[in-house]
Amino acid sequence: MKLSAIVFSVFLGLGVLANAETPVQSQREVQIGISGVYVPGGFDSASDVYVVVNGVFQNGCYKWKRAEVNHRDDFTHQVKSIASVSEGGMCVMVLVPFQKEVRLGKFLAGKHILRFENGDGTYLEKTLLVE
Repeated sequence: MKLSAIVFSVFLGLGVLANAETPVQSQREVQIGISGVYVPGGFDSASDVYVVVNGVFQNGCYKWKRAEVNHRDDFTHQVKSIASVSEGGMCVMVLVPFQKEVRLGKFLAGKHILRFENGDGTYLEKTLLVE
């Protein structure tokens, strides 16, 4: 067999493998814990308030999805962080740090309580002063 025929056979085989149907991984959403929050200063009532949250995913199957913000009243705000988790596939079994900016919207002037809920009954609470 000539070398070009062997090379063609290998590439043809790889093409067949690449086109084979791979199982579709399902994903579910889970509430994740936050280990730290950076609250910048200098916001006023015309500013779009944001914070930076960080934490560690349990493995490589976790990906940041979104933050759900619940404004309990004008000065109390709850934040839940949500990740998507791939199921049915291979995961890199290492801790994966993350850091994300979370937009909270416009706040009235005054002292605000920000509660970052972890899903297991614990929470991290920060205060924010809007001028």
